[in-house]
This record gives sequence, structure tokens and C-alpha cells, in this order.
Amino acid sequence: MTDPMRVAVIGTGGWGEQHARIFSRRSDTDLVAVVGRDAGRTATRASAYGSEGFTDIDQMLAEAKPDLVTVCLPNEGHYDVTLQLVRAGVPLLVEKPLVFDLDEADTLIEEAAARDLFFAINLNHRFAEPVLRAKAAIDAGEIGRPVFATWRFGGEANHGTSRHANLIETQCHGFDMLEHLVGPITSVMAQMTDVTYGDWSTIAIALEFQGGAVGTMLGSYDSSYAYQDSQLVEINGTEGRLVINDTVRELSIQKAADETAAVWRAGYFNDEARSFHGTFDRHVDRVLEALRAGEKPPVHATAGRRALAIAHAVIESHEKGTRVAVPPL
Repeated sequence: MTDPMRVAVIGTGGWGEQHARIFSRRSDTDLVAVVGRDAGRTATRASAYGSEGFTDIDQMLAEAKPDLVTVCLPNEGHYDVTLQLVRAGVPLLVEKPLVFDLDEADTLIEEAAARDLFFAINLNHRFAEPVLRAKAAIDAGEIGRPVFATWRFGGEANHGTSRHANLIETQCHGFDMLEHLVGPITSVMAQMTDVTYGDWSTIAIALEFQGGAVGTMLGSYDSSYAYQDSQLVEINGTEGRLVINDTVRELSIQKAADETAAVWRAGYFNDEARSFHGTFDRHVDRVLEALRAGEKPPVHATAGRRALAIAHAVIESHEKGTRVAVPPL
């Protein structure tokens, strides 16, 4: 029997608790450390999940000797800790966004590549059941050639120091999702508003895709996660369309000129598929499989760098009032 993989979690916030939950409850992993800045909070979190608390990363690495470290820190505090871990040569699973600055992203990617380091990022929307089924349907040609795509995502603000927090920390899911389903985005044209609390809280973007499709993207922190369809994906093709409601809730696929649709919803006993947190569990399954097999991550950190590059093109478009090309993949 293979020994459980030793995992350390850095971060004691709300989503960091999801990391602790997953790795403490799996039979094939052992949560050997929780790292936080506040000693009391860290000790409480570690105790709750049967682990040991640390406030010093180097001490944790030396004593706990993890096989994998996951990073779940405040969105604008990723760079220094991630760079420290990359330079320590430890396999990583980091939360989105990768960072806010493209030069910092390039440093992380380059230093990880120089060490041939396992470097995954948790763009977990890809692992929702409706998204998995939508990707399979598109690849199988069920809706024909995609010609129009939309992403709409709204919720309450997560205030930080960046005026572009909504765009970079949340809409990275949208950029990744649309490219995952439709293909590379080649140009953007953006408008933003800051009328509510002074940051660019709502963003409307016109998109152009490499394959000839066009699209729209609306990301808002002037909304609420309580609203039905606060997240909506729609892909129209030459032979039909598909719609994903609230990431995990529903997928419908409808053929052109057909007034009926095929609909997927989680069944009565299938609670896992209707849980957004479950998308992270599914991603972890794939991460651990790849790490054990010596393969590349299912979603490499370069996907986080790619989403950031698109976000910076959006910022440039808004500031200049022009369409801006997105660098090729």
C-alpha cells in the first residue's frame, strides 16, 4: 500500500478551510501542517483538522517535510510566499489569481520551469459536472462550430487594494472557462464603472476568439451571490447552443430549430455534483493522480498567467478606449 501523501496548507481563511477539509479527510493524504500568520488562529485551525500549526514556512518545510504544499492566502498576497516555495522546490497547488502583476507571474513560471516543478492552480470551475459535460459536447460537435459565447458572473465585493480586484481575482475564472470551451481569445474591448465604491466593480467586455467566434463577458461586484443565475455561461454554435446555470446547478443543450432541450441536473442522492466546493474535491483527485504519476498538473499555473494577461489587455482597452490584441498562447 502506498503511504499517504504528506500535504501542508498555507492559509487559515474561509477557502483555506476547504483545503484543510479535503486533505485531512482523504485516506490517501495526511494533512501534516497548517501555516498561518496569527499563531492563535493557526493553532485553532490545525487542531480542528488534526494537524500541526506553524507560523514560519521554512520551519514547516524542515519539520513537516510535505510532498505537496497548497497556498490559499488573501488574493493580493500570493507572490512572496509562492516564490519562496518555488525556490524551496516543493510541489505546489496555488489558489487563483496567480498574482496581479505580469512580471511577478513570469518570475514564478520561469523559476518553477527551471526546477521542473509541479505547479498547479485551482481554476476549479473546469471540474463542475455541467462544465465537464459541456466540454465533451462541444468537442463531440454536438452544437456545431461555436460562433458566440457569453460569461456573466456577479456577486458581492471582496475589497482589496487593487482597483481591478473584480477583474483579476474573480473574472480569471471567466477567461479560463471561455478559452477552455471555445478557444483562445485574440482581442478585447472593455468598459468599466466605478460608481459604487470607487473601484472598477463592474466590467463589460467584447471578445474575439481565434476560431472566428465572438463573445461577451460581464463581471460584477455590484450584484449578489444570492441571485439565481449569478453565474451563467452560454455557448451558441452553428447547430445548437448550451447553457450552464450557476456553475454546478444545470446544463441544457438544445439543437437549432428544436423547441425541446436535453437538461442535466444532479439527481436526488448526488449531492457531490451539486456542491461548488465539490468542484475543488474533483480537481484535487486529478492533481494527486498527476503528481503521483510524475505528470504535469491538470491545470498548470501558466493558466493563471494566461488569465492575468487577458485581464491586463482588458485594463489597457478600458484606459485607451480601443480594442486591444491579446498576446497569443
